[in-house]
Amino acid sequence: MDIIELLKAALFGLVEGITEWLPVSSTGHMLLLDQFVKLDVSQDFWDMFLVVIQLGAILAVLVLFFDKLNPFSGRKSATERRGTWRLWAQVIVACIPAAAIGIPLDDWMEEHLGSPFVVAGALIVYGIAFILIENARGNALSGAHLAPSHKRLALTSDANARVQSVFDMDWGTALGIGAFQVLSIVPGTSRSGSTIIGGLLLGCSRAVAAEFTFFLAIPVMVGASGLRLVKFFLKGNSFAAQELAILGVGCVVAFVVSMLAIRFLMGFVKKHDFKPFGWYRIILGVVVIAYFALVR
Repeated sequence: MDIIELLKAALFGLVEGITEWLPVSSTGHMLLLDQFVKLDVSQDFWDMFLVVIQLGAILAVLVLFFDKLNPFSGRKSATERRGTWRLWAQVIVACIPAAAIGIPLDDWMEEHLGSPFVVAGALIVYGIAFILIENARGNALSGAHLAPSHKRLALTSDANARVQSVFDMDWGTALGIGAFQVLSIVPGTSRSGSTIIGGLLLGCSRAVAAEFTFFLAIPVMVGASGLRLVKFFLKGNSFAAQELAILGVGCVVAFVVSMLAIRFLMGFVKKHDFKPFGWYRIILGVVVIAYFALVR
């Protein structure tokens, strides 16, 4: 068992756990990290690992939001259980656009749009989108009807957002957010970034946009991971002991780090907007373009 390869797997798990839930593109960061840290594995295993490692991240959502997502909880009233089933139904419906468009284009996107420059371009474009959207929301919330002392509170609390709870979301809003998820098939866009932007544009508070994004990830990641595993085995591959250990370490680290990243993000959006992530995306995108332009 090569301890160096396991440490590399842990590093990829760390990056996955942080970037999967923050709107900065986990796939983009993983592809960029691969430019500097190479796992000693086959290309087929790497393509599968890049997706299946997300199962560790999604397990963190199930653990942290178990009570909210559990429709069988004896502590919930009949009305609350119906609300939970409705939330699950909205999550499934919201996944339809991404499944209908993303699955047929999966191989083509992987082959043609995996370059660092595509990743960098997506980082910059959606970084700018975050800043513009938050500026527009800020201008709307800081209107003349608010006293100066209350303006910052309104900006950070999202008090005027139309949807203040995932249980108050209507079907059209859920499907609309799912449509935005389609944008994430382009590497560097960020699945969480695209759905959070959709949630903000459709009137959700920052907390609701982030939370619904987490829930959308459950069927999406499980489905994507299953698809990659099927492709991996259909090509005649099997797991060697070293590869199984690499995948296990990556998933475990992604799970632990995701627990921390989700808690951080939910606390952050209660007091701040998403503009810092927008600026981070822009800076990283510019750095990536400069680096690969010089290297090439």
